[in-house]
Amino acid sequence: MSTSNIIYAVDVDAHCEKNLIRPNSALTHAYSNSTANGIPEIALSPSQGKFLSLLTTMSGSRNVLELGTLGAYSTIWIAQTLRANGGGKITSIEVDPARRDVALTNLEYAGVTVPEEAEVVLGAGLDVLPKLEREIEAGQRDRYDFVFIDADWGNQGNYFDWGLKLSKGKGSVIYVDNVVRQMMESGILGAEKRDQAATDLVESVGKDERVDAVVMQTVGAKDYDGFLMAVVK
Repeated sequence: MSTSNIIYAVDVDAHCEKNLIRPNSALTHAYSNSTANGIPEIALSPSQGKFLSLLTTMSGSRNVLELGTLGAYSTIWIAQTLRANGGGKITSIEVDPARRDVALTNLEYAGVTVPEEAEVVLGAGLDVLPKLEREIEAGQRDRYDFVFIDADWGNQGNYFDWGLKLSKGKGSVIYVDNVVRQMMESGILGAEKRDQAATDLVESVGKDERVDAVVMQTVGAKDYDGFLMAVVK
């Protein structure tokens, strides 16, 4: 199949966003305020945010875990969706204190109630996740039916395992962003020199009998990438 039409990917993104995504001042503010505060422009695109919102609805999720808050752009997408669907909560983990402060400001602007609708936990993911597990076991938190992983690529495998451990079980969804780009940049596939320390998440998930998974490649305003989505058996 010819790839010549790929040059129109950004135009397609713009056309689809214009016609399928309603203006949302809270999301626009999250983008602009994050940029104004020096946060890198690496949040989801509007179409990706809408896709995440639809997945939240389709999965019937009520309790969501997010790794990598950044400026809370995706957090707001999910929190607004949970509210529209009758209620729920997203717990988001952010390692950078300054980014967490911006995220809380953006959530406040969006009218998202903290911590009832959205909680931003400060700390490194691999430090926070065991604490969440202890709180779940103590009956202080519910397990998660949707886990969105958009954090440091080197720990994608560890975060995936923790997502499984903290999930409600059968039917729970684990979504890992930037999986294709990570494979390319670490040399697992593509032309880059192989980083021997890099873990092939796709290979390890493929061997995991607890889940059924797929990788979807994407192209558009965020360049060439792709995500892994798994459903707990």
